[in-house]
Formats: sequence, C-alpha cells, structure tokens
Amino acid sequence: MQTPIAFNPGGNSCKMRQTSSHLLRMTSDNRPFAKDLFAALVVSLPLGSHRVRLTMVDHSFLLEEAINNLGSLKSSQSNRIPDPKDPSRVITTTITTTFSMAHGMARSVCQRFLAARLVESANGKQAKEFDTKGSVWQLTPKGINILERFCTKNGIEQRHITDLVSSPRNAMQLIILERDSVTDKSSSDRSTVEVIFRRFVGQNGPNVTNNTSSKDSKSLREYKESSPGVRMAKERKVGSPPRTIYQTFTGLAATDWLMDYCSTVERKEASEFATHLLEQELIRCVQPDPFYLAQFPQGKENEVRFQPTKYAIYQLSQKGKDVVHMTSSMQIPESENTSSTTTRLGGPRDSNTRMLDRILNDAALRLLFREYLRDTLCEENLLFYLDVNKFLQSCKVQIEANSSSSANRALGNLASAQEALASAYALYNAFIAPGSPCELNIDYLLRNQLAIRMTKAGGQDAAIVESLVDVSKLFEQAQLSVVKLMVSDSIPKFIQSSKYEQILENS
Repeated sequence: MQTPIAFNPGGNSCKMRQTSSHLLRMTSDNRPFAKDLFAALVVSLPLGSHRVRLTMVDHSFLLEEAINNLGSLKSSQSNRIPDPKDPSRVITTTITTTFSMAHGMARSVCQRFLAARLVESANGKQAKEFDTKGSVWQLTPKGINILERFCTKNGIEQRHITDLVSSPRNAMQLIILERDSVTDKSSSDRSTVEVIFRRFVGQNGPNVTNNTSSKDSKSLREYKESSPGVRMAKERKVGSPPRTIYQTFTGLAATDWLMDYCSTVERKEASEFATHLLEQELIRCVQPDPFYLAQFPQGKENEVRFQPTKYAIYQLSQKGKDVVHMTSSMQIPESENTSSTTTRLGGPRDSNTRMLDRILNDAALRLLFREYLRDTLCEENLLFYLDVNKFLQSCKVQIEANSSSSANRALGNLASAQEALASAYALYNAFIAPGSPCELNIDYLLRNQLAIRMTKAGGQDAAIVESLVDVSKLFEQAQLSVVKLMVSDSIPKFIQSSKYEQILENS
C-alpha cells in the first residue's frame, strides 16, 4: 500500500509529492485494518442498475467489478489553496492511497465486507460466500452509513455516491464503536456496554412482536430503522414441561442486531460483545442450546459464554431492566490523566470543563456526545480532537526516534516520520483548509499559520523531523481552540438536551 503526498514547485502553482509504502496492517487474528478500504472501493465502483430476475436494482455492482477494482485501487484527496505568501500562486496538496493486492486476497477482503454486513446480495437472499460469478451486490444500510461518514470527511461528492446516500436505503444511524489504534479491538468497558445495551433494548421501549418465527429466521434485512431494539417475542414456551416466558429473544437475533446497528466487523466480535451483556448480568439465558454447548464446551468452570444461535433463548435480567429505566446509575470513573487538554485552558475548572474532561476520557460518554454532535451538525469538533490526539502521539514517537544522532536515523524511522507527516496533510485537508469538508471554526491567524507551515513541510531527513515538530505544535493549538469551543457552546447544550439529561444526571 502506498501513500503519496506531493510537492513540486514551478510556475504559478506548486504540487506537493512525497511517497511511502507499507503493508496492509493485520490484527492478531489475521483480520485487516480496513476502516477506509471498503469506502474507497465503493467510491471506485460505478454503482449502476443491474437486472435481478425481473427487477432492476439501483446502486448495485457486480462481483467481478469489486474484486478487479480492489486489486489495484487508488483513493485521492486534493485541496487547492492560494499561497499565503503569493496569492497569484495556487498550492495543490494531494493525498493518494494506493492498495495493491492479488486476486485471491481481494476476494478474501470482499468476503470480510460481506461478513461485516457492509454488503449483501441483491437477490434478497442471504449469501454466505462472495464467489458467485456474475452475481449482483448492493450496500446494506450499515455499509451506506460507513460510506457516508468517509465521504463527508474527505469531501467526496461524486454523483453516484450522493444518489446512494440520499436514497431510502440510507435509513439508520450506526452506533460507532471506538477501537484501539494498535489492536483494533472495540471498547468494552462497563459504561460503554450499558449505553449500547439501552440501544439494544430499544430507545422507545422493547421491540416486541407476536410472531416468534420471523425473529428466528435468517432474513438478512429485518431492521429498517435505528430506533427499534432487538426483536423480542411477546411470549414463548420453553422447557419440559413447557412453561411460558415473556419478552424473549434468541441468540441469533441478538448477534444480528449487533451486526446490523453497530460498527462490528464480524460475528465473533458481536458474540464477544453479547458475552459482556451476560457478564454484567444485563441479560440471562432461559433456555440454552444443547447442540451449541456440545460443539463448543466451556473451557473453564463458571465461564460465561454467549450462544449466538436461534435455539438459545435470552431475556432481560432485573438488573438489565433497572439499567434501561435509569434506576441504576452509570458510574463514570474520574480520569487518572492529569495532563488532559482541558487543564490547559487556564482559569478555574468550571462544571462545563469538568464535564468535557469526563467525556474525553470515557468511551461511553464520548459515544453519547458524538451522537449529540452528529445530530446538531458539529461532530467535526470531536472528530478533530480525537484525530489530533492520535497524530500527536505518533509525532512524539517519531520525533524521539529521529532526534538522536544521525546514526540512529534508520530508513524505517524516516519512513514512519513521512507517514506521520502524511497524516498531518490529511488532517489539514479535512479540517483546516478553506472549504474543507469538515472545516473548523478556528482563529484566522492560526489557520494562516498552519497554511504557511504546511506549504513548507516535507524535505529529507532532518527537515521532516523539523516539520513534524512545528506542525504538531500548531495542531495542538488548533486542538485547544476546538476544546474551548466545545466547552463554551456544545457542552451546555448537551447537558440540557432532554434526550441525554437523565443519563447524565445518573452519571
């Protein structure tokens, strides 16, 4: 995979170019870090109309198109701005990410997209394999949601994408799970699990139906909106002799909901999250699946294991009901990080500053705050804060690795420093540059300082490290400016929002 960024002065315009390459990162269980790979692939596809039996399916693609495009895929983002020193000149910064992979690997990655519920067969049947020649595929509502977030951040406005995003299929709001940047594992602390559990049960009450057969089926698309929770049977007979129990759901229905409405990437991850619901005693098993337990026996005594099958029956526990009805408080531990960004604001740490501190240091509150900011069309402030945090951490590592004697400046270190600089351009183009897709409301002088420094960033060896030092300081100032804005504007409105008021009171 290559990530070029350019710089070629000449005439009345200049282009910035710098190229590096590295392997596609894989997790410990051999799953690719493919957060943007899926969206970049979809942008490259024509997404036309294809005939499936007697109907035409809009915004669809062929299996061969996806595999061929993924074998040699380029994703570019360009930004043209006047030169701060000479307005007659135009500076173009272009970030191009190139993915190259063999045919077999491309098919395997597409299979991952299918398993993650990002795509589905256009024939209305559940497909387990992405391998039927000439088959027609389409994005799921989950896949469209991920594509929309990618295109919004990168300023992609191609006609076939905007048509898909504005189509009736884009009918849900995805729950974005925060992930560890090193392991890619999703956050599963107790308070985060409780927040998602409330969505799981249903924001407007349990999603109860009289028909038990539909929720036990393997219909691929049973959920059309994001408000209903997991499908529950009003009543069901279990056991021998049979007894009637109420408001139950199957293990399959639970994992289906987690796969459809959360940014989970595989059923194994959904089952692991459901196991957390059992461990925290939010749900209880009222009828186990003996066939599943025989196939996957418990490894340890008293081990809690979720059974993701249609024969395992679950029910909300009393503790789960208490959490849903807010009779159980969500205890948020105070952060142990004494050097948080908000402590640099100066002056007394008022209630709004303390609340932002808690949000920035707690995954569950960040999830709620991000949801609120998305609804009020200012999510870019939190996204910028989090992205800059990752950038600053990367900069610190690269500066330390390259700031010692020249003998220690290995090629690998310089390549990593170039990657860090590439992420700086990505941040600038996404959040700072005039007209950028997620343009921030920051001070003009600071924006101009960043523009001037970004036009001079790059070079070789020591110049790259020097650029990282200067650019990281400016991004830190921009981050602090965004923090002040959230403290003065977003936090007071978030606290007073009727949707979150009761949750925050119990925190």
